[in-house]
Amino acid sequence: IGAAREEGKVGRIIFDNIIGSGYKGKVFPVNPKAGDINGYKCYSSILDIEQDIALAVIVIPARFISKVLEECSEKNIKHAIIISAGFKETGVKGAKREKRLIEKAKDYGIRILGPNCLGMIDTSCPLNASFSANMPSKGKISFISQSGALLTSVLDWAKTSKIGFSKVVSLGNKADISENNLF
Repeated sequence: IGAAREEGKVGRIIFDNIIGSGYKGKVFPVNPKAGDINGYKCYSSILDIEQDIALAVIVIPARFISKVLEECSEKNIKHAIIISAGFKETGVKGAKREKRLIEKAKDYGIRILGPNCLGMIDTSCPLNASFSANMPSKGKISFISQSGALLTSVLDWAKTSKIGFSKVVSLGNKADISENNLF
């Protein structure tokens, strides 16, 4: 949600990473201003998609996420990655926005990774739902980081060192899902 037509935008990078990672599932880009992105039909809203959806990856301005989360609930989506920033990392106003968002997510039964995160990568699936430039090779190590900058540095180092990962997760603000939930 927030897939972008313009190359270089985070919403486009994540979309390209998902389809370029070898993911075998169906992918539905959502952007009300685009007819298609990279040959994939684009939807104006998650509610326009007629199929079940397992995971929403959200890359839109923070002020719109509450409405999108409500739509995810209507679609019975139980998991979301919120890449977007604009929450507690910005101060008191953002912290209040984040608290309200997580309260809604709990009411809806939606688990949230993030917000303000780089995303996640699963090399066995395979799925790269992140805006990392590197899809690591398959390995047996999982790496979790709150810091997207640290995670990116580790992925760069791992690539040059030929070290693979099974999963890579950026926690961001840890508003819902934390490292304790992942093991």
